[in-house]
Amino acid sequence: MCGRFVRTSSRDVIAEKFGITRFVNVDLQPRYNVAPSQSVEAIIRDGAETSLGPMRWGFSPSPQSKLAPINARAETVATSPLFRNAFHRHRCLVVADGFYEWRKDGPKKTPYFVHMRSGNPFGLAGIWCLQRAAEGTPIVTCAILTCAANELMAPIHNRMPVILPTEAHERWLEPDADPVELGTLLTPLPSEEMDAYPVSTFVNSPRHDSPECIQRVGA
Repeated sequence: MCGRFVRTSSRDVIAEKFGITRFVNVDLQPRYNVAPSQSVEAIIRDGAETSLGPMRWGFSPSPQSKLAPINARAETVATSPLFRNAFHRHRCLVVADGFYEWRKDGPKKTPYFVHMRSGNPFGLAGIWCLQRAAEGTPIVTCAILTCAANELMAPIHNRMPVILPTEAHERWLEPDADPVELGTLLTPLPSEEMDAYPVSTFVNSPRHDSPECIQRVGA
């Protein structure tokens, strides 16, 4: 799964990496412990624009919905009654610089920080939906897709977020993309592009949002 992540890259770096042509109400202060129900920065194709804007993390198709899943399984997202419409029509990239996963070590869990060896930000495959609050205020919510773990992640957890390579970004965001072709994109990123190391349980609390969250501990 993917339950916490990091987004620290600057506006200029994100613009260059993802070809952003329009920024919409985004606060790009570094964030070291993004948690469910919080605002995330996500990219959509909006006509001729590639737009970056805020979404609430937790997919909620209506104000009455009691469900707000933060993840959607890549294997079933195209057919799930909850997610299939968004998969066909409303896809996004959630911008991240790394994510956390917890490895079970007997009765305790050890958090790991996972990031790209290149140090570059990356796009997590996501889906989104629009709802309106009682007063008519638009609310955009999203979920991050997950897939089976690659060789790096497998000793930590059996699932990982779908990290799309740069060459797949345009196709994922294309409104008229073929669903079958999109399904072929939802695979684990090769392990050699990634690195992971243990961090302190300081990150366990979503109230903690500082560089200490990604500080390596142990050997």
